[in-house]
Amino acid sequence: MRRVPTGERPDWRETARKNGFVFHTLDGAPYWEESHAYAFTLAEIEEDIGAPSGELHALCLDFAGRAVEDERILASLRIPESAWDAVRGSWRRGDASLYGRLDLSYDGNGPAKLLEYNADTPTALYETGVFQWLWLAELLRDGLLPAGSDQYNAVHERLIARFREIGAGSLTGFAAEADAPEDRGTVAYLQDCAIQAGHITRFLDLSEIGLKRDGRFCSPEEMPIDLLFKLYPWEWAFADAFAAGVARSPTRFLEPPWKAVLSNKGLLPHLWAQEPGHPNLLPAFFESDPKAASLGASYVRKPLFSREGSNIEILCDGALLAHEPGPYGGEGYIRQALAELPSFDDRRRPLIGSWIIGDAPAGLCVRESRGAITGNDALFVPHFIEPAA
Repeated sequence: MRRVPTGERPDWRETARKNGFVFHTLDGAPYWEESHAYAFTLAEIEEDIGAPSGELHALCLDFAGRAVEDERILASLRIPESAWDAVRGSWRRGDASLYGRLDLSYDGNGPAKLLEYNADTPTALYETGVFQWLWLAELLRDGLLPAGSDQYNAVHERLIARFREIGAGSLTGFAAEADAPEDRGTVAYLQDCAIQAGHITRFLDLSEIGLKRDGRFCSPEEMPIDLLFKLYPWEWAFADAFAAGVARSPTRFLEPPWKAVLSNKGLLPHLWAQEPGHPNLLPAFFESDPKAASLGASYVRKPLFSREGSNIEILCDGALLAHEPGPYGGEGYIRQALAELPSFDDRRRPLIGSWIIGDAPAGLCVRESRGAITGNDALFVPHFIEPAA
């Protein structure tokens, strides 16, 4: 794994505009960064990222199967009791999952370490599946990357295939906050993939979703929605009026309610208890567990429902190394062993996002931060696989 200069394409912003990548700059700050890229060997991709990602996801599925049937586990994850039937029912029915992203600490040496599983509403999807692939194709065309370079990226074709596997009803709804550019762009991309897979689709602002008397969620015109993708986390949905109709509704959801047990930092101590010593896991404990003291004075403190790094604290030898403010923490905390992100030339720190489409690894993204915590100001940096010598 190397961080290498590549230079910017002079017309990349126009290419972004033509391809609908309108959120390459957010609030006036850059998000897409192509002055450099990350180079991997094929062995690093296959042995250190791809294969372990498949194994980690399988461990998560094993845990989900136990969790939905164990009220103590559901309570430890702070999933409200009123949502247990929806969570349990979706698992027992075998409701399909579309995608998720494992966030890994990896520097090219030693096993990748799981930091968390964004199993419910991960973004950075379009820029992974489409725009960094366009970047690769154009740099290869112009001789700016070594001939034979490749990319670990089957995201686009896997998404279309997965939508075909899930199947289409009369209407597949895609819901997000319409005035949030990144969310709207992510949902528009997924909607396009569904259309290519044969779905009849409709975009909805979250506020437009209604509920029919027969229990089906619907559009403002009361068109029933058979399948609803919502870029809205289950922990939020469980806390509002939306949740009341979920358990009895014939509408299927992407992601299904059972993903709530995985998109939760409480997953991490349960995985460690399930597979202690696993090379891709870090020791982790609920903060109330006396075993948390075994981590000593260097660890990461994470709230169960944190997003974009909010309310995460990194302590090193008892000193606060980094902290991100935010609204989370009332639900409780876990502590995880410290695995600092690697630091490259200008002290930026890459976080590997390993995509799971359906139940299989499908590609990766790299997001860089200047600090030790990857927040919503992180940059998206493309990657490539170096040709064999």
